Amino acid sequence: MQTRQANSKATVLLKTWGHLARNPKRFCKAADQTLLGCRTGGNNVTRRTVYNCSVFRQQVSARPTETQDGLSEPLESSNPPLAFPCLDALENKSATLQAKSIDSGPEPSYTTGNHLVFNSKELLLLDWGGVLPEFDIAYETWGSLNRDKSNVILLHTGLSASSHAHSSTLNPKPGWWEKFIGSGAPLDTDKFFVICTNVLGGCYGSTGPGSIDPANGEHYATRFPILTMQDMVQAQFRLLDSLGIQRLYASVGASMGGMQSLAAGVLFPERIRRIASISGCARSHPYSIAMRHTQRQVLMMDQNWARGFYYDKVPPHVGMKLAREIATVTYRSGPEWENRFGRRRADPSKAPALCPDFLVETYLDHAGEKFSLEFDPNSLLYVSKAMDLFDLGKENQDRTRTRREQNLRKGSSKHSESASCTLTLPDEPYEEQADPEASQTSDQSPSQPVGPPPDLVAGLAPLRDHPVLVLGVASDILFPSWQQAEIARTLRRAGNRNVTHSELGEDISLFGHDTFLLDVENVGGSLQRFLA
Repeated sequence: MQTRQANSKATVLLKTWGHLARNPKRFCKAADQTLLGCRTGGNNVTRRTVYNCSVFRQQVSARPTETQDGLSEPLESSNPPLAFPCLDALENKSATLQAKSIDSGPEPSYTTGNHLVFNSKELLLLDWGGVLPEFDIAYETWGSLNRDKSNVILLHTGLSASSHAHSSTLNPKPGWWEKFIGSGAPLDTDKFFVICTNVLGGCYGSTGPGSIDPANGEHYATRFPILTMQDMVQAQFRLLDSLGIQRLYASVGASMGGMQSLAAGVLFPERIRRIASISGCARSHPYSIAMRHTQRQVLMMDQNWARGFYYDKVPPHVGMKLAREIATVTYRSGPEWENRFGRRRADPSKAPALCPDFLVETYLDHAGEKFSLEFDPNSLLYVSKAMDLFDLGKENQDRTRTRREQNLRKGSSKHSESASCTLTLPDEPYEEQADPEASQTSDQSPSQPVGPPPDLVAGLAPLRDHPVLVLGVASDILFPSWQQAEIARTLRRAGNRNVTHSELGEDISLFGHDTFLLDVENVGGSLQRFLA
């Protein structure tokens, strides 16, 4: 009986908006009594009534009341609203970018200083059918090229790095691998001639989505074709051809560069003497694909992304900031952050906030903000997608070879059918398979170290005669060390008896994936011994 009375009184309240709104004190008292009665019930109808009572009370408390002079004034809320300085800063940044002159445009200039540029006028046919009528590759060099050009090391970069790996007279700014290159360094410039390029699809001088399409004089934007790691390597070897370099002393790379280093060996085994792959993989795995997918999604959901056509407008800096924050989570390890930040707050004397509050939050906020205007958002999309597509298994290589041959026979039509996007979302949402065994793949986990997949063994067979250094880091969550172990096992199964596999344990480094940027002693030391 009490429950029915409560529901009835709630219904009356909801039907008498105008009367109760003009009598706020009476409303509050009635609502309090009714809510008390509502809470005594236990069925679904009663719980919905509790919700309606609560929502109705909030709505009425927000309605203005009339004063004696007829003017309305809002009722005072129970608590003051929270401040959001993090959102204020983003809005102010957008306004500042919008206010920039039309002549210069709000889009920043992505540059890390002076560099050399190789321009190819020869059409480049890409793995997925796209074409580049011509392209540029930005590069820098250190050391001296010997007479027979046999001392060349090609250094491959990570996703967002430029060609500026080390300072030079051309650009004295410290590079991203400053301590790893130089006289007596792991990449010893007294012995080697080191070349580093900005990848095809990048934004630091090489042709990418932000470049001008010579066909129409406009930015490529998302008319830029889908890329693969192998496309990037093909462009690099066009540069080597122009320099008269027939064979590399070594192909060296870390992270995405570790993937490219292996791809270079598979594509051009006769042109490389030795290979070093640090914190890389021979094929992208679901976790790293998922993390990069998430970054692309938050970037593409920024309304300023405008499906990639944001040039000369406000760039999607909010999406870029959030994407970088997600990426930064994968670059370091939990134990390192525990030691570095713990549970400390930026200012314990202040009340908690929904904006960055803990030290680790402020660190991520800073990392995202710093990166948001330093890299072209479209380049992030294209290069990260190329990483996802990476697979050196023989089946994937055969499919790619067949596709390229078909496209060559068709010729370089203006709009290649295979290059156009025909992807559609599935009609039915994803559902877990009932039989767990049905979803098993050849992916190997560290807890089940079975033999390497035959497809990958066949794919890496071209490297059976190359000395190969494979180095991983136990604290790396983006490219876990079992992925480097997979490379080593696969190469050995393919017949390579000159594989050096090294793993840095957590007792040596807690810096996760970023270890390759920081640990000169262990990462650099292993590389230096391998190159000797």
